[in-house]
Amino acid sequence: MEVLSKSHKSRLAIRAFKVTADALVLRGHYKPSGISGQTLATALKDLSPEIYGTMDDPRIIEIKGLEYVLDRLPRGIEDCTRIVLTASEAFEHTSFEKILPNKRRRISYRISGNEMCFVITTGLSEIYDVLTHITFLNIEAEKIYHQMKEPGGDYSSGWKDLEEIVASEECLADQQLDQAIWNLSIILGRTYQETRDTYYYLDANRKSSGCNNSLFQIIYRLGKRVEREKASKDNELLIYFTPSLQSMIGHHAYGPSWAAAIREKICALGLQNRPLHIISANMHSVLNLLYGYAAVFSQDQNKLDGDLYLFLHKLRDDREAVRKHAESSGCHSVPDTSGTLINAQIMDMALLGEAPFHPDLHIERENLKTRPPVLLVMDYAFGTQAYEAMDELLSEFHHAPAIHVASISVMGKAGILPGKKGDIMLPTAHVMEGTPHNYLVHNDMKPEDFDGSIDVYVGPIVTVLGTSLQNKDVLEKFQTTSWKAIGLEMEGGHYQRAISAAIIRGHISPNIKLRYAYYASDNPLISGQTLASGSMGDEGVKPTYMITKIIIEKILNGDDGYS
Repeated sequence: MEVLSKSHKSRLAIRAFKVTADALVLRGHYKPSGISGQTLATALKDLSPEIYGTMDDPRIIEIKGLEYVLDRLPRGIEDCTRIVLTASEAFEHTSFEKILPNKRRRISYRISGNEMCFVITTGLSEIYDVLTHITFLNIEAEKIYHQMKEPGGDYSSGWKDLEEIVASEECLADQQLDQAIWNLSIILGRTYQETRDTYYYLDANRKSSGCNNSLFQIIYRLGKRVEREKASKDNELLIYFTPSLQSMIGHHAYGPSWAAAIREKICALGLQNRPLHIISANMHSVLNLLYGYAAVFSQDQNKLDGDLYLFLHKLRDDREAVRKHAESSGCHSVPDTSGTLINAQIMDMALLGEAPFHPDLHIERENLKTRPPVLLVMDYAFGTQAYEAMDELLSEFHHAPAIHVASISVMGKAGILPGKKGDIMLPTAHVMEGTPHNYLVHNDMKPEDFDGSIDVYVGPIVTVLGTSLQNKDVLEKFQTTSWKAIGLEMEGGHYQRAISAAIIRGHISPNIKLRYAYYASDNPLISGQTLASGSMGDEGVKPTYMITKIIIEKILNGDDGYS
């Protein structure tokens, strides 16, 4: 019998999770404690994603992974026994509490004390993301449950202390708090310092009451939920997928109205006959780069000192001033009303001919007067949603009267394999994980475009099913074999699939300029540099704006759309 390598076993685990998840969505429901739920849990344990650390060690609660998951799930999820995933629902005019996670554009509603509803608008990637997090949370809850009692069946003294803290409405301070964290660290199997760090992180980012006991409450509720589940099948956690969600999968439910609204806005502004440049990025980089200097030019000369990246870092305190100046200088917001959660900005470069720019931003002003382009900046899509968004947008612009798309630029963050946080990656191809679909990229961005102050890597990038469905063995395989992959992300391959389809269908020119660049938000192969280790913070300022600067200079100084 053939002995499977670690990477092969991991790829099989990813496939098992995906196939099982797809089948459960079609079936309409499952219980994490049931056979199907345990199949998901086994696949996740076999995969042992780097982002979930010590998930597969029964003695230790994975608290960094817990931080990561809780930031991406709605507050109170640990107490729920019924979780519903549905398509768009008219919840806006109900009394249900709307809850937005800290670090994910995701809409959910608290239906009752034990029921939560996720409104899925971004497709399969979001479903995999939610199910992965729920599976992880349930695995950790089971581990907490087994730490609650002594071998004889009585609650441990540490658990009794935890129960008193949760029941109390008093805030802990000084020695009481240190003692409580120490007791909790014994339950979690973590060091005092690890537990303390997570306590303060969650206390700052996820307060669940007016008191400072968020971590205590979360651990207590997770353990008690499993205890109630063991006592009665009526209390078992149930995940339910509505028929409306099942019908939406594979169909473009939100993209058409989103793209139509953008086209309508462009036409209403009278910009439909000008070359259009699409940029997938965040909602602040292009805005700050083009309008930030002029917004504060006459107000605070101290802010103008230093290089471009130092200036943009200091600009954080002037967001409102930049926004107001941009709105008066040709920048028009297009907030999403379709449910895609992808906002957009339309920027008329004709109105920037006399505006002051930072000296480090090199713009041919004559171009702004004689051949001013229009920029469409669209916020990040999520995973497979990128295909729907780009496909519908390019189809909509092809309708008569056609809007000429001159270039498409994608600036995002990705996990890097050969480098470190803050480095830059330029893809030569997008490799779709788990499929035979791979797309070559004729990338208009080159290492020589950059100033040499940041390491730049060039090569294929893997478009993965989800950041939570990766581990070191699979990623090392992509890096060290003839694939020579330099990173992983979730949207690029889906964008390129839509772009390739648009070229085949004649919606855009085969000579369209394509620009892809990613900055490294993490390195999943290096301990302490995974996504679960925290956000980049100030480290991300320079690579983000360096990529944005090059994209803008290429658009405004080149001949895209005029040759």
